[in-house]
Parts: sequence; structure tokens; C-alpha cells
Amino acid sequence: MSGPLQPVAQKVPSERTFHGDTVVDDYAWLADIKNDEVLDYLRAQNAFTEAATAGHEPLREAIFGEIKAHTQETDMSVPQRRRDHWYYARTVEGKQYGIHCRAPISAADDWTPPVLSDEPLPGEQVLLDLNEEAEGHEYIAVGAASVSPDGTLLAFSLDTDGDERFTLRVRNIETGELLPDTVENVFYGATWALDGRHLFYTTVDDAWRADTIWRHEIGSAAEDVQVFHEEDQRFGVGIGLTRSEKYLMIAASSTLSSETWVLDATDATGEFRLLRPREEDVEYSVEHAVLGGEDRFLFLHNRTGINFELASAPVDAPDEWTVLIPHRDDVRLEYVDAYARRLALGYRRGGLPRLALADATADPEFVEWDPGEELVNLGPAANPEWDAPRLRLAYESFVTPGTVLELDPETGEQTVLKRANVPGYDAALYTAERLWVTARDGAQIPVSVVCRKDVGDGPVPTLLYGYGSYEATLDPWFSVARLSLMDRGVAFVVAHVRGGGEMGRAWYDHGKQLEKTNTFTDFVDVAQHLVDTGRAEPRRLVAMGGSAGGLLVGAVANLAPELFSGIVADVPFVDPLTSILDPSLPLTVGEWDEWGNPLENAEVYRYMRDYSPYENVAAKPYPAILATTSLNDTRVLPTEPAKWVAKLLDHSTSGEQILLKTEMVAGHAGVSGRYAKWRETAFEYAWVLDRLGVAQ
Repeated sequence: MSGPLQPVAQKVPSERTFHGDTVVDDYAWLADIKNDEVLDYLRAQNAFTEAATAGHEPLREAIFGEIKAHTQETDMSVPQRRRDHWYYARTVEGKQYGIHCRAPISAADDWTPPVLSDEPLPGEQVLLDLNEEAEGHEYIAVGAASVSPDGTLLAFSLDTDGDERFTLRVRNIETGELLPDTVENVFYGATWALDGRHLFYTTVDDAWRADTIWRHEIGSAAEDVQVFHEEDQRFGVGIGLTRSEKYLMIAASSTLSSETWVLDATDATGEFRLLRPREEDVEYSVEHAVLGGEDRFLFLHNRTGINFELASAPVDAPDEWTVLIPHRDDVRLEYVDAYARRLALGYRRGGLPRLALADATADPEFVEWDPGEELVNLGPAANPEWDAPRLRLAYESFVTPGTVLELDPETGEQTVLKRANVPGYDAALYTAERLWVTARDGAQIPVSVVCRKDVGDGPVPTLLYGYGSYEATLDPWFSVARLSLMDRGVAFVVAHVRGGGEMGRAWYDHGKQLEKTNTFTDFVDVAQHLVDTGRAEPRRLVAMGGSAGGLLVGAVANLAPELFSGIVADVPFVDPLTSILDPSLPLTVGEWDEWGNPLENAEVYRYMRDYSPYENVAAKPYPAILATTSLNDTRVLPTEPAKWVAKLLDHSTSGEQILLKTEMVAGHAGVSGRYAKWRETAFEYAWVLDRLGVAQ
């Protein structure tokens, strides 16, 4: 019995004209995702995709079983101290979601976390059990889970659709009673004032831009108070409490500019004051510190150079900067964390993250921390307590599972608190290395390669992954699921292309706006290098990217389809010009600093049209393509991959399968629930292995 035929999208020509250029879009009608015809089309594509990949089912089940076998299903995070409780999260075998908990601390001077166990800690209180909250819902995600300063109330927010619009509630922790306080359609986060009576939260505008900060009084029938509103559509806002708990801070930021407002945390109903007004092309972030006994603000800023500088200033004279670490061309400063007795500085050098620590003196001297491994991702772990005597650090690599340790700055002693347990995993069987590939314009592209040591020297099946936007970095990370690829002889390769932040701010600047195509050609050059050096071969090389990484692999499909046997595009931003031309769509105006403004600038319009994956689909032999999306995705609308697949099906001359898979109740991050996510990963990895000729 034959399966369903792949749906063919109807062509309904729609014209748009900008800068004298008229474009006919045959599939614009797919933008109306509430239309029954569009929904039926997506469901029909799902049915075809499932039928077309039905032969992968045994492999999918095998991969799912491997992920499950390599995961300690009943597990506990390292408890972190906050006032008189240890806070932690637990997972239980057979349950989809985590459980947020706390347990009392036995002694005021006890800073040693309890021994980790499969059992709840003595005196445990469950703060939020997502398994219970998820009952009756196909999807659930947490936007906030914040305990009041006196430890009696939990403010939490949940999303049950995947559209990242949350409902904020407040629960009495002792009784479990839900208070009547409820706020709909809030953004991520909830910040308590020190009085425990006032709660700050953020809302978004119609374009899904976080634009307003509100103050809510617990138990009050009065309307919530707007404390900050951002008019500039390029800027988003957020609020938080400093680790010292001395200040509430509102940050307003765009891609290229920022400013910070502060308020004494003991004065919840007071007026925020501006620390430093925004300037075009000047970004800064602020941290409160006590240096040499003096209250100071730390400013990480790029006024003196693109890779940022660290300065401090008196809290009452924020313009009187003293340089602590000057700008360097070869080091990109990324963050600074302040504690009562020390500072932690995160930065990048040589394409990798680094961490340095210093005592909180008037003139701190930073010393780089060596985790003992080169290709590693590292930084401070959860350190909520301002005056903790020890500092928690975390690191992982492509071959080392996530590790949390405590450092005693007085003695230098390091104690590993936990390394993620991966049953059946032997790190000695795997290897990770860093390559440098010369791009067509001479730029040196860092490339990470991870595989089993026994894969051999000849061309091996290879999955090439990339992102390359927003200065985001793909630093080394451990993946249980990736073992299912590597144990079948696959090499996992990451191309750290321009547009990311791996090599500092200039690396980002040369992969955005009118230099965006460097992102795509860098990826092609890495693929070609793998082929030319005998590491890979086109018939067993698959490209993968998601969101803006989906734009990357979508553009690469047009540039060099002959280099790949398959392409996986997850929630792909493949119709960027159409989206960025529409200011009413979520995020568009704020994205103009990243991509340029094609509405006002004809050069930007032409440039984007020349690289847009959707605009440039042509009659050529495309490799097999798997595109995934989610119906409730706010960041990249499902319209984009739906249109792209429809156009590819109409133009591809190769006869290779081009598949679309839509999650009908999910958002940008895909399905919720760990077992559901494992099955989603198994679906994709089985497809990848099939394209690599390793379907076993």
C-alpha cells in the first residue's frame, strides 16, 4: 500500500514593490497560519514526512534508547545556598519535567552542599513541579521561578502554548495556596523588591518587544504601576536585582546601544535614576561591587574600543570612570561578576572563552583560571549569595560532561561538587581538536572537530554545524545525544563562522549587515576544506543549523548544493527579506541593526535579496532537505520554512526528498518535556544518519 503523496502548495501570486523592484511571491498565502487551508497543508506535509521516514523508525527507537541509557534519569542539581535554604532541581525517572525544590540549612555557617542523592533532601519543600503543572497541556515552559526575600512566596510564570507569553502567579510556599495575584501575557523574569511586597515584571508590545516594566503589589486591588516604558522600537528592556541586593537595575538595550537605570533596593516605590544616557554605537553593562571597601559600579563598555574595556566609578558619581582593564585588540571582554570579596571576569582570546579571578581590592589583579583542558567552555556557576566564602565555577567540553566545582580563593583548593553522570560513557574513546581554515578572503576560521578516536583517517561521515549571527558563540558543549552519531563513526564539526562572536567583536561586525555573506561563504569554505583534505566527501556530508543558523544552511543550499548529501534546517530564518521589510512582525525593528533596514536603504534591500534563501531558490539539484518548525514560534514564524519548502519542491531538479515537519503545539525551542525532546532529536539524527549512509 503506497503512502500519501507529498502536498503541492497552490500558487497564489502576490506582488510587492520596494525601491523599484517588484517581486511576485507565489506562496505568501501561507503566512496566514490561522487559515484552515494553511493548517491542512501543514498537517498534510507532516503526514507525508512521517510516511517518507517510516523506514527510520527502528533507528529512531535505537537512538532514543541510547540517549535514555546514557542519561541518569533520576538526578539532582548541586544545591545552592540562598539565605537559610538549599535550592535545587530534581528529575525523576519516567517524568518529563524537572521539580524545583528547597530544603532547610541546618546551621548558619554551613556552606557545604548536602551529599547528592536519588532521594529528596530532609525537610524538602517542592516549589514547582512542572509535571503537575503540565497536566492537561501538550506543552509547558517556565518563564520565571523567584522566591521572595523572606522565603514565603514563589512568583512563577508558565507558557502552555510555546509562544513565549507567560501567565504570572504567586504561591504561598508553606501552604501551597495560589494567591489571587495573576498577570497574563508577561515576558520572561520576575524580580522581587526587598520588602517582599512588590514584584517587578516585564511585558511586550504587539511586535513582541519587551518594552515596559511594571510594579505589582502583592494582594493589592490597585492597578499595577508602570515604572519604565521604552519608546524606541529598537530597544528592549529588562529588570534585575544586583547580587549584593543593594540595587534594582533596569537595562534598556538595542544591538548597538544601551543604558542602565538604578534604584535603591530598599525603596521599591522610588524613582529609578539614569546612570549614563545612551549613545549611538556605545554599549555598556553595569555591576555593583565593593572595591577596597568602597561602593562602586563596574562598567563594561565599548566607548574606547570594539572589544570593550572595564572601568569602575563611585555609585554617586557614575561618570568618573577609573580604568581597571583597558581595551585590547586580541581580547574581547564579555562580562564581570562581583561578589563580596572577589570578582570574576569572562573574556575571549584565541576563539575560546576564558575566566579570570581577582580579589575585590581598589586595584584588582586578575589571574586566569586554568580548568586543565584547552577546548572548554567555562564560567561562574550559580553563586546567588553575595558573601559566600567559596566561588562556584562550571565547565564542560566536547568530551567532558558538565562539571561544577568550588574554589577556595584563600587556599586555591578546588573541590569537584558534581560531574554529570553519563552511564556507559568513556571519555578516553573520544577526541576534540581545533582546526583553522583559510577563507576565500584570507580570514582564518576556527573549526572544532569531535569524534571517536578510532574513526580512521579517510573520509568519514560528517555533520557540519553552524550559526553565525548576533555575536553568538558556539563554545564547546557536551551532548549525550551526539554520542549516537559518533558511536556510528560520524565526525561532528562546528564551523565558527563570521557573524558569531568567537574571535571578538570584529568577527561579528564582518558577518552582519552588508558583510553578511561572509557567514555563508565561510561555511562553504570550511566544507570545501574538509573535502579537499580528505576528511569528508560530499556524498556523506550533512549541514545543520537552526534559527539564524537555518538562514545560514538555507543560503548554503543555494551557494553550494553539490557539497552536501543533506541539510537540516531547524526553525529556519529563510525568508529574511520579507520579514525585515515588515515592521509589524515580531522583532523586526530591533533586527535592523543586525541585518540593515531594507525599507529605507535600497543597497540593503538589494544585498538581502541577493542572499535570501527563499528569494534565490532556483532550478538546481538541491540535496535532501529536512526543515522543521513550530506553529506557535514567535521568533521565526512557521510561514518561512513552509514557503521555502514549497518553492524548493517546485524548483529542485535532483529528485531528492524535501521534507517539512511542523510541531503543532510548540514554539521556537521545539517540544517541551525531556522524553519528547529526545524523540525529536532521534527523528532528526536518524534522518541525518540515513543521508550519511550510516543508517544502522
